[in-house]
Amino acid sequence: LQFWGGIDEKKPLKDSVKKFEVELSYRIRQDILVKPFTAVFDASIQPIGKLDMMERVGHCGDGYEWEEKRYGRQMIIVPIMVPDFQIERYLGYGIGIMGANFWYMCKTKEAVMQAGKKALEAINQIEGVITPFEICSAGSKPETKFSWIGPTTNHPYCPSLKERLGAESKVPEGVGYIPEIVINGITLEAVKKAMKVGIEAVLNFEEVVRVSAGNYGGKLGKYKIYLQELF
Repeated sequence: LQFWGGIDEKKPLKDSVKKFEVELSYRIRQDILVKPFTAVFDASIQPIGKLDMMERVGHCGDGYEWEEKRYGRQMIIVPIMVPDFQIERYLGYGIGIMGANFWYMCKTKEAVMQAGKKALEAINQIEGVITPFEICSAGSKPETKFSWIGPTTNHPYCPSLKERLGAESKVPEGVGYIPEIVINGITLEAVKKAMKVGIEAVLNFEEVVRVSAGNYGGKLGKYKIYLQELF
């Protein structure tokens, strides 16, 4: 598993790491610890730092947790009713590229799934990247009328709103579906390779009529990847 969080470049890195540590601990406690026979091990690649899991995860044992050497690693053992949850005491973290994407515009529902699966197969061959949403049906935009929700639907690209929006709609004629594939990676080069092979895969399908990407006028994100420069 990989867990990703944002970096606030207006603040010291340690502040973003602390926020990430809190979010990570929620995920582990609520999504992993509660499942029978699970464990968490450090599999970080060239980490720039380590997070101590005792304070926010280990203490789920309410003071009855203990440490011991297992599997050649320093493990925290958290006693639970289906014995027992194990987590490595220190988990590494690093910095990567998050949120690269491309859209493939389809005529049919079948093309959404068939082309998307082929794209994921191709992307999975590239080392150092993941597709956190796999085939994503809900591309978003940074602007919203409801700030407490966060990113909301990218309405100009919703096929069901084409008639309602009129000239504001950006859905091409004949397009009924606009799925998105999001890519995170440990380097910009790995992300670019993944985007290229993913796009090449979807273009093998006749019912994929166009490829684009969410760029938000270049306002969102530190990195800019131009699709034409990938080929």
